[in-house]
Amino acid sequence: MEPPRGFWATLWRFLRFLPFFFGLLLLGIIKGAILFPWACIIMAIGNSALILGLWPVHAVWTYYSLIRAKQLGPVLKLVLSVGISALLIIWPILGIFGSFLAGIAYGFLAPVMATFDAVGEGKSNEFLHCFVDGTWSTIKGACTVVRDVKDVLFHSYFSIMDDLRLQDPRDGNPYEIRLLSLPGALLVGLFGISLDSFIFSFLSLYKCPIMLFKGWKRLAQDLIGREGPFLETACVPFAGLAILLWPLAVVGAALAAVLASVPLGAYGAIVAYQESSFSMGISYVLTSLSIFDEYTNDVLDMQEGSCFPKYQYRKNEPLNSTGSLSGPGSLRRQETKSEFSRATSFKNSMHDLNPFKLLDNLFSECQRHGENLVSEGIITYEDIQETKSGNTAKGILSIGLPAYGILQSLLRSAKANSVGLILSDGSEITSDNRPKHKIFDWFFDPLMVIKDQIRAENFSQEEENYLSKLVLLLGDSERMKNLTTQIPPLNERKRAEIDAFARRLQGITKSISRYPTAKRRFDNLVKVLSEDLEKKLGSQRGNVSGKGSGSGNGSVHMKRLRSIGRIMSQKSVGRTRSIQGEDQIVVVEPENMV
Repeated sequence: MEPPRGFWATLWRFLRFLPFFFGLLLLGIIKGAILFPWACIIMAIGNSALILGLWPVHAVWTYYSLIRAKQLGPVLKLVLSVGISALLIIWPILGIFGSFLAGIAYGFLAPVMATFDAVGEGKSNEFLHCFVDGTWSTIKGACTVVRDVKDVLFHSYFSIMDDLRLQDPRDGNPYEIRLLSLPGALLVGLFGISLDSFIFSFLSLYKCPIMLFKGWKRLAQDLIGREGPFLETACVPFAGLAILLWPLAVVGAALAAVLASVPLGAYGAIVAYQESSFSMGISYVLTSLSIFDEYTNDVLDMQEGSCFPKYQYRKNEPLNSTGSLSGPGSLRRQETKSEFSRATSFKNSMHDLNPFKLLDNLFSECQRHGENLVSEGIITYEDIQETKSGNTAKGILSIGLPAYGILQSLLRSAKANSVGLILSDGSEITSDNRPKHKIFDWFFDPLMVIKDQIRAENFSQEEENYLSKLVLLLGDSERMKNLTTQIPPLNERKRAEIDAFARRLQGITKSISRYPTAKRRFDNLVKVLSEDLEKKLGSQRGNVSGKGSGSGNGSVHMKRLRSIGRIMSQKSVGRTRSIQGEDQIVVVEPENMV
C-alpha cells in the first residue's frame, strides 16, 4: 500500500491509526499480564531443575575432561581449574536468575507482539486472531525454551567436553602457560575490569538521554516520512510499538555496555601475557576506553573522536586510527543512500535476515535425502534405532546426514557459479541478505570457502559420489573399509583433498549440531525417517508374504528378498542372513551397503 501524500492526508491517517494502535496495545498488555506468570513459572522451574539437577554431573565431568585433555599442559590445567571453580559456583545463580528474568520478558512481550502480528497482511478473521494469537503459543514457546536448555545441558555440553578430552594437539605439543607472566597479567586484568566498569558505566549514563531523544527523533522522522520501519502498512503497528518500547532498548543498551566492560577489561590480561609486557597491557586498557567512546559517539551521531588517548599495545602492530565505526544500527540518517535502499521492505529485510532460515532448509533437505538413502538401503534400521536410543558414536544420522545435505547445497551452488549458497527451495543466501550475526559468520564464511574450493577442483561425477559417501559414512569404520574398495581411480593428492573436504564438512556440521534449535529439529528428522522406514518395511513384508512360495519366478523373489535384506541389515558386510518364508528358507547373499 502506497503511503499517503500531503500533510493533511498524513495527519488524517495518523489520527486514524492512534485508536487502532492503542487498542491493540491495551489488548496485548492484558494478554501479557495474564500469561507472563505462567511462562515465568514454566521457564524458571524447568530451567532451575535442569541446572541444579545436572550441576554435580557437570562439575565432575568438567574436571575429568580438563584433567584428560591432551591439548593442555599441566600448568595450564591447574590455572584453568581455578577459573572453572569460580564459574561452577556462579553458574547456578546466573542461570536461575536469568531464567526468571527471561520468563517474565518472554511471557509478557510474546503476547503483545503476537497481538500486533494478528492484523498483518494475509491474515483472515483478524478480530478472532487478536484475542487467540499469543496465548497457547506463548505457553508452548516457554516449554520449547526449557527443551532447548535441556539440549544444551545434555547434548551440546558433553559434545564440547568430548572434543576437549579426545582431540590431539595440532603440532603434537600441548598448550602451556608461562608462570612468570601470570602475576602481571592478572594485575592488568583486575585493573582493566575495575577501570572499564567505572568509565563504561559513567559514559553509558551520560549518553543514555542522548540515545533516548535521538532515537525518538529518528523514529518520528520515519513516521512522518513513512520511511524505514514505517514504510509498509503491515509493519506500522510494530514500529509504533518500537517508539513506546524505545526507553527499554536504551536501558538494555546501557546494561549491555556495563556488562561488556568485564570481558573488554579482562582482555588486557591476555594482551599483557601475549606481549610479555605489563605496560602493553595497561596501554590496551586505556585504549579500550577510547575505542568504546569513539564507537558510541559514532552510533549516536555525535562528534567523532574521543577525549581519551590511544596508545600502541602491540609491539609489532602499529596503532590503527579508525575512522567511522558505525554500522547499520547507527542513528545517523544516511542521506546519500539510493532510493532503492530507502525503499527496502522492512518486512522482507526481517525475513532475509532470519538466522533460522538456513537451519530450516538444511533439515528439510536432510529429510529429503534421508528418505532417498533409506529407500536405497544406505541408511539402515540399525542406524535409526541407535540414534533414537542416544547412541551417536557412528554419527551416520547425527553428523553424516546433515553434512551430506550441506554438501549437496555446496555442489549445487558451485555448479551454478553462485556467489552464495543455493538452498533446496531455490532461494539463495549471499553476503548481502545473510543474517548479520557473528555466530552465523563462523559457519557461513567457511562454507563459502569450501564451495569456492569445490568449484576450483571441478570434481567428476565419480569423485562427487565418493565425496558424498565419505561425508555420510565417515564415522562408521566398518562401512569405511568397504568404501575404500569402491574408490574411483585417484592419485594420492586428489584423495587427500577429498578426505580433507569430508572432515571439514563434518567438523562444521558438528558445531552446528550443538545449537539447541538444531538438536530439536534433528529429533523431529529422526522421527520422520523412522516412521518412513517402518512404512516401507511393513509394505515390503506384506508383498513378500503375499507372494510366498507360489511365485514361479525365483529370480524376482530373490531380488525382492535381497532388497528387504539391504534395508533390514544391521551388519550386512561379511554376514549371511536367512529370511524364512511360509514354507521355504531363502538365503540372502551378503552385499555391501554403500
